[in-house]
Amino acid sequence: MELNLRDTKFLVVGAGFYGAVVAEHIARVLDQHVVVIDKRDHTGGNCHSEIESETGIEYHAYGTHIFHTRNEDVWSYVQRFTQLNAYRHQVLATYKDRVFQMPINLETINSFYGINLKPFEVASFVEQETANERYPEPRNLEERAISLVGRPLYEAFLKGYTEKQWGRSATEIPASVINRLPFRTNYEENYFFDLWQGIPVNGYAGLFDNLLDHPKIELHLGVDFMDLKQSVPSDCIVVYTGTIDRFCHYKHGRLDCRTLRFEQEVVDVPDYQGTSVMNYTERSVPFTRIHEPRHLHPERESHPERSLIIREYSETSLGDSPYYPIPSPENDRRLALYAEETAAHPNVFFGGRLGDFKYYDMDVTIERATRAFADTIKPAALALLRGEPLPARKVTRDD
Repeated sequence: MELNLRDTKFLVVGAGFYGAVVAEHIARVLDQHVVVIDKRDHTGGNCHSEIESETGIEYHAYGTHIFHTRNEDVWSYVQRFTQLNAYRHQVLATYKDRVFQMPINLETINSFYGINLKPFEVASFVEQETANERYPEPRNLEERAISLVGRPLYEAFLKGYTEKQWGRSATEIPASVINRLPFRTNYEENYFFDLWQGIPVNGYAGLFDNLLDHPKIELHLGVDFMDLKQSVPSDCIVVYTGTIDRFCHYKHGRLDCRTLRFEQEVVDVPDYQGTSVMNYTERSVPFTRIHEPRHLHPERESHPERSLIIREYSETSLGDSPYYPIPSPENDRRLALYAEETAAHPNVFFGGRLGDFKYYDMDVTIERATRAFADTIKPAALALLRGEPLPARKVTRDD
């Protein structure tokens, strides 16, 4: 069916968290009809979940997504559309056929070295480990990681895994990338410390069904904005959550990024690895981790005799689904050029992980969508509804 946008006043491109939240606000707060399109055949973006047909296990199609936040407003907002279970995320890592805690904590250190340090002894131990290899001003991830944990722990748990993720040597990766990974001197196993955590009890698919279930939201899946771009009215407000370089037809080149590939397998055991995510840190193992989604919903009573496992591979992105923007001077240069380019479209508001080309957690995406609606989209919408021209604006990019 060909989509006619002739009388459309509000168009949201992308049915992930950013687009869905903005669309819900347009429909509920402004009481306006809004068209939502997505080139995929499902809502939810990379948070989408679905049921595996052989086992009946619900899995996250693009890798395990744990909702966690310290923002009470975001938590309250999400709770309007779903209940979240009590799942708490723990990550384990396999190295040389042994399993260790991740991120690196006191159990990891003691198991790896075969010792029995107490928490107050860790600092002096790490000081000894890094004594012969110090980098006061680390130039890359390798030097930063060695400065934090020493070379043995770095080479066992960080080097191979990170190089698989990024497809390049750790000496070519900025030191700042390691900042997302904590280092703990106690036995704390929880991956996140946020006050509110969990998985939607009805799955992310159910969450998005509820989020977009409004009489003024018109949803069309399997629709590519680039096929419709020329037919969008000039007075239509567009919220664009696709890649910013594709919007500009890659005029200044593609933005470099990494993407993920997944391989599913149904195994004839009820529990394959005993946890939802197992990292594989050795460079010789081609995948980065194995997901076992049955562990994400301990509240569900289903106990299938077989389990679903999903191997995750990191690859270079040649399409429109980047997961990890690659920090580099060249990417920064291109982003600046695209920001200038998009300033010529005062009716188009860019946002989300792809639109901003930044890796956001889900709660940050919701927070940014809510703020963008209040600060920029709503004022523009009210001007449009009053029959006033949309003001020219300079697109700015923040962190």
